[in-house]
Amino acid sequence: MNPLEIGDDCLVLSQRLAEWVTRAPTLEEDVALANLSLDLLGQARSLLSRVGDEDELAYLRGPEEFRNCLLVEQPNGDFAHTVVRHLLYASFLFEMYGAHPEDGVAAKGVKEIAYHRDYAALWTRRLGLGTDESHRRMTAALDALWPFTGELFAQDAQGAQDAQDAQDAGEDAVLRERWAEYVGAVLGEAGLVVPVGVEQRYGGRRGVHTGHLSALLDEMQALHREHQGATW
Repeated sequence: MNPLEIGDDCLVLSQRLAEWVTRAPTLEEDVALANLSLDLLGQARSLLSRVGDEDELAYLRGPEEFRNCLLVEQPNGDFAHTVVRHLLYASFLFEMYGAHPEDGVAAKGVKEIAYHRDYAALWTRRLGLGTDESHRRMTAALDALWPFTGELFAQDAQGAQDAQDAQDAGEDAVLRERWAEYVGAVLGEAGLVVPVGVEQRYGGRRGVHTGHLSALLDEMQALHREHQGATW
């Protein structure tokens, strides 16, 4: 488990979910999404602190220095879009954490992410089996976000280069299988169809991002960059 990659994933997705505060469909979901955001922020801090100064890593890097996957930087869109994005990523992170029980962050985080996954699965079923409109929106969100799922298992996609890469690739293949089984089951229960033959997009793990990340960082980093070194 790469602490910089997963830490960046959690940081960026935390910021995305925080954007729902005061904008969620209901007050209950406003609070729920804020709590999901805080869970991810706590995990991001723990992981990034292994790499360096967590504040500097969060506030003083440009987009090309971030190693988050492209999936988490995608805009919130409507509530269906956010639900699908969270189902896809939380299901991945649950498997990733579960594969590393010896890691303190993973051991604690898997309990939190289990709730995230359940939350997203519950809303996937509700919206998929709801009205014609909610089903249409869930289908549109799934089609828009599925091209970013391959990068979650990029090591598997790129192939092994040495013994360690071979071990990582094997682990990623197992995680991909477990992830696909769970996500496929939830989508099936929701009356949604897993997209097939979709061209996948990569780049985030190498620092090549969509313009969405730049906009997110402009907002997230504005205060710190304007008042560097300030204390409260």
